[in-house]
Amino acid sequence: MNTESDVPPELLRLKKLDLAELSDEDVMERCAMGSEAAFRALVQRYRTRIMNLVCRFINDRDRAEEISQEVFLRVFRNRERYRKSGKFSTWIFTIAVNLTKNEIRSRVRHRGTFSLDAMEEESGGQGVSFPDSKPLPDEDLNANEIGRKVAEALHKIPARYREAVVLRDVEGLSYEEVGQILRIPGGTVRSRINRARLMLKERLKPYLSLEDV
Repeated sequence: MNTESDVPPELLRLKKLDLAELSDEDVMERCAMGSEAAFRALVQRYRTRIMNLVCRFINDRDRAEEISQEVFLRVFRNRERYRKSGKFSTWIFTIAVNLTKNEIRSRVRHRGTFSLDAMEEESGGQGVSFPDSKPLPDEDLNANEIGRKVAEALHKIPARYREAVVLRDVEGLSYEEVGQILRIPGGTVRSRINRARLMLKERLKPYLSLEDV
């Protein structure tokens, strides 16, 4: 049986720290060592973000919940494969995006449809918001209606552009992280995001002022 003296100093240090004080990568390292508390901490930190991400892609709250659960199940099953040299957020978002793409392919094969109502329910009726967007001075157009128009516009642009702009402008990931998750070069990342912003701006022109997007 291993004694405390057999434990590497860096792991001994992790054991003595409270989970709340640890980075995602350190918590994942604990999870890989078999800590159920560490796994629960990761679920708590990322549950809402993963749920929102998937829901924005497929616009189906119930199915997004199922996919989110599968994401965390895969994190747990593959915990020993995680390498601390990479960011945990990039790793888990990659899992989520891949599972979501599988869902979209399945829906296309079965000619499924997406529901905008699920997206609005998830976002509390406000729809998807983007930085630096302001409603036009039309007092009759309330926040719920603006949110619906943004959700509709986001849903109507091609998936390859939607996923890039959601990861960057909604989730706040860096261009490098978006490229790693989508497995595309940096130039392609910027091109897709710029194209997505232009398409959204054009669709939302009657409702929003997006000069700064």
